[in-house]
Amino acid sequence: MNDPDHGLRPSVSGGQATGGQAKPKRSRRRKGKAKRAQGPSSAPLSPANSSSRSGLETSPQSVASDGDAVRKRKRRRRGKGGGQANRPSQIEAGSPAKAAQEQSGQGRANRKAHQQRSLQGRPLRGPESSPEVVGPSLKAAPSSTAPLVALSTGGRNRGEPSTVSGQRGEANDTSLYAALDLGTNNCRLLIAQPTRPGQFRVVDAFSRIVRLGEGLAASGRLSDGAMDRSIEALKVCAAKLRSRNIRRSRLIATEACRRAENGEEFLARVRSETGLELEIINRETEARLAVSGCSSLVGREAKSVVLFDIGGGSSEIAVIRIGENRSSRLANHITHWTSLPVGVVTLSERHGGRDVTPESFAAMVREVEAMLVDFDCAGHGDHGASDDFHLIGTSGTVTTLAGVHLDLPRYDRRQVDGVWLSDAEVSAMQARLLSWDFSARAANPCIGPDRADLVLAGCAILEAIRNRWPSTRMRVADRGLREGLLTDMMADDGVWRRGRHRRQHRYPGRSEGQQK
Repeated sequence: MNDPDHGLRPSVSGGQATGGQAKPKRSRRRKGKAKRAQGPSSAPLSPANSSSRSGLETSPQSVASDGDAVRKRKRRRRGKGGGQANRPSQIEAGSPAKAAQEQSGQGRANRKAHQQRSLQGRPLRGPESSPEVVGPSLKAAPSSTAPLVALSTGGRNRGEPSTVSGQRGEANDTSLYAALDLGTNNCRLLIAQPTRPGQFRVVDAFSRIVRLGEGLAASGRLSDGAMDRSIEALKVCAAKLRSRNIRRSRLIATEACRRAENGEEFLARVRSETGLELEIINRETEARLAVSGCSSLVGREAKSVVLFDIGGGSSEIAVIRIGENRSSRLANHITHWTSLPVGVVTLSERHGGRDVTPESFAAMVREVEAMLVDFDCAGHGDHGASDDFHLIGTSGTVTTLAGVHLDLPRYDRRQVDGVWLSDAEVSAMQARLLSWDFSARAANPCIGPDRADLVLAGCAILEAIRNRWPSTRMRVADRGLREGLLTDMMADDGVWRRGRHRRQHRYPGRSEGQQK
């Protein structure tokens, strides 16, 4: 019998070939000793005795004996780690033992080659040929749909990281939630699945700069070009929502649609062309959603926090006081809130965002400070020397400052979200951006050409907030209204109640009533 790994083997045992009963199996070591005790039949063939036997007929028993002897010598050499020095005398070419040896060597070569190949069938590279690390890439192109790891184009039109489809398998669509935020500057979608209490896993995401509020401050209406850009982005979002079985969703529109004379008319067009039903939320709801989206970034040691969201057409500010009894919903601790009718788009249109001088920057700061004068939050303004007070910024402005501060080659949400910046670091980054011209800001990978004319207007709003609420540190949040929408919907449905997540994890295909 021809064995691909060990050469020739007899088809029957020695006892069966002679007509007797088969001998009981013995260990390899005992067999080797028995063969050596038999004498010349188990000795290796030399050229002399091979020539004396050239005319004799070879029996099956002798062929099997030769093959067994070759195999046993190879086993002993492998067990002792022997190499060429321990190799026995040369076996005559063309003999059955030589053929068995060549076949056994070929089998070992094939096994060795198979071990050197990866699961994809490609040879594994050694350390000397490993590719050079270029830098982290997380964000998507302007029209991307955020695959498992979305790539960055260097701009600030960010897609969102997806952490489920490729790493942990397909999500159970029966527990998916969706949140859409159509703002003055961006159109954003997030689809997620609840996991541990207070947390969720992103399944799909989409983000595109549409500038819906372009020209709104001057005309009071949404322009045709801005509405067309927004409709195209919303069609992408509608296709994503239709492709999945969404349990619950909430689609909102904010300041641009609130202020525009033709806001309701635009939403009717969205309904007819995309099938999406958007609701216009008020400013208080917007402030509460911003707080809900950042609740996990407020530590247990914090007693008071000022959270702000610098948007495209408005800026929401919430003062949060946390007592001894902390609620699971951070929005319940809001004591004062306000919504300033100014954002990065409206402020840059009034003062010019492309060529900003120190004088025009100071004028923008004074305008925002004048709006904050009317915000009455007595007893909540002197926290600068307290260690249990800090600011939280959730906007493109503060994430830009963090990316520039970290000197990222590409914007990476994983490094930006939750990072702390000291008061001196924020001041240094604002001064650095103010010293750059438009082309230098556009060339920075964490800003890009889409936000180069807006970032300094956001810095002016931030400077006014810092002057009103001085703090030694600020935490950066790359999250916002969508996360707040998802958190509220999941909490309202009770998906994080004790024991429920464990049952859904063990029985993902069953409903709650079937999990018994």
